[in-house]
Parts: sequence; C-alpha cells; structure tokens
Amino acid sequence: MLIIVLVLCFVLNLSLGSVSIPFSELASSLLGNSENENWMYIIQNYRLPKAITAILVGSGLGISGLLMQTLFKNPLAGPYVLGITSGASLGVAILILGSSLFGGFLATILASNWSLVIASSLGSFLVLLTVLLVANKVKDTMTLLIIGLMFGSLTSAIVSVLSYFSPADQLQQYIFWGFGSLGDLSWEKIRIFAIIYAIGLTLSITALKALNSLLLGDQYAKSLGLNLEKNRFVIIIAASLLAGSITAFAGPIAFIGLAVPHLTRQLFKTSSHSILLPAVMLFGAILMLICDSIAQVPTSNYSLPINAITSLIGAPVVIWLLVRKRQMSF
Repeated sequence: MLIIVLVLCFVLNLSLGSVSIPFSELASSLLGNSENENWMYIIQNYRLPKAITAILVGSGLGISGLLMQTLFKNPLAGPYVLGITSGASLGVAILILGSSLFGGFLATILASNWSLVIASSLGSFLVLLTVLLVANKVKDTMTLLIIGLMFGSLTSAIVSVLSYFSPADQLQQYIFWGFGSLGDLSWEKIRIFAIIYAIGLTLSITALKALNSLLLGDQYAKSLGLNLEKNRFVIIIAASLLAGSITAFAGPIAFIGLAVPHLTRQLFKTSSHSILLPAVMLFGAILMLICDSIAQVPTSNYSLPINAITSLIGAPVVIWLLVRKRQMSF
C-alpha cells in the first residue's frame, strides 16, 4: 500500500508547479516524446530531479532518525543529535559569512556550483570524525548524546559570531540556505548524492540484527555475542552519512527524521527493524513528496521554503504523539 501511495505522490508532485502541464503529457515528457519541448525540459530537468531528491531526502532522514532513536533509546532523538547538521551549517557559514572576514579567497570559491555542497560536506565530516573519536573513548551512549548536543551548541556559537560581523547580503544568502531546497540539484549532483545514500542504506541494513538486539538492552545484546562497540560505530556512520549528505545537498530539513519513525510505529505496531526500516523509507519519501507538493503552491509562481512546511507538519505530529501516549515507546 505504501508503495502505491508513493507512486501516486510521485506522479502528483511531477504534475504540480508554476507551469500547468496536462496530466496526459507527463509520460510523454518523461520518455522524451512530448511535442512541447518546454514541457519536456521542465519535467526532465527540474521536476523529475526535484522529486527524486525528495524521495532520497525523506527516506534518508527517516532511516537516520530510526537509527538514532534506537541507538540512544530516546524517542526524541533525531538524525541531527550528533551535531552533524551543525557541522554542515558551520562549514557553509564559514564559506558565506567568512568571506567578509577572510578576504576574496572564499568569495572566489563561493562562485562555484559545488561550493556549498563541499563546504557542508567538510563541516559534517569533521564533526563526524570528532564524534567517532569521542565514541571510541566514551562507552556510555547517553554521554555521547550529550556531547553531540554540545557540538551543536559550540558550532551555533561560532555561526552567531560570524553572523554578527557579516553584511546583510551574506546573512540573507546563509538564511536562504537554511530554508532548505530540493530543486537546486543537477543530475550530476543527484548521482553523487545517491551513491552516498546507498552506502548509508547498506550499512543500515547490515545493522538490522544489532538494532533489534539493542531494543532489549545492552546486556541482552552482549549475551547474543553482539560486538556493541563495532555495531555502534556502524550505526553512527550510517546515520551520519545519510544526515550529512542530505544537509550538504538539500540543506537542513527539520522534523522529518523525528516524526516519521513514530508515525511508522503507529501504523505497523511492531518494533522489528526488518519491517520498520523499509516502512520508514517509504513513509519518509511519501511525507517529503507531500511537503514538497504543498510548498509548490499550485498554480502560483511562489514556492514556500521546504523547511517551513516540514516543521508545520512535523511539529504538531510530535506534539500529538506526546499528548496521546505521554511516553513514546520503541
């Protein structure tokens, strides 16, 4: 059923936009047989890449959120609790806001189409490397969670200092990046994004047994012969690759990774990750396509920030779950 809903949302997403394209022309435009070259160009070079990006972003955030909630045994843990997004934001902030402080070198780099992706990726990677080094020393998972939150606070402080000394046009550019965007990726960027996504997904699949064992506690997992330290590293790397690549290519997208795992548990009534993982992938992709369709403001030239739409939908869902169950279970 979720696959059918995903296909319907995908088609709906392709059909919406500022330019009205007849539904009957969608298939022709996708296959390159449309008589209207403008419609074909819009579908193949704008709407189709954006819809594919929405699927990758939604499913990736859902998986990452599921991994973090299981690892930390915390229903409010999301894909960004380790400070990965904060590191990406710091990388972009140094590139955009730091150009006024560090001269024209950064301004020259900023002119490249890949500049924001590279800066965001480097920021995410440096924070990930630091978290892995800390995880090697710290055995307590909750301590690692607190350290991740502190990384987020530290990077936010540095961004605030850079913002204070930056001119208005650079601040505006950084704020627009923070809104998130699904429509700025070329096919080349999508291919690279998909490769990183595939690596994160593969690592997540290999950790299914460990995730199910962790639900019953660390001691039970050890009694099954599970190498906790090794599997914790795999889970952290998988979640970080997914969250970091999504932030690098689409910007910080809020609440999808937090809300989707809980909605999926409500629907399937199971704690088995063999069921939850594919379900979260589909549910996250569907929700992201719906959010993007709403952001399009059909028949209008306006496009709302995708981050605002995900927050408007995700925040009430989390509040509703907290009020309804008081204590969200795994």
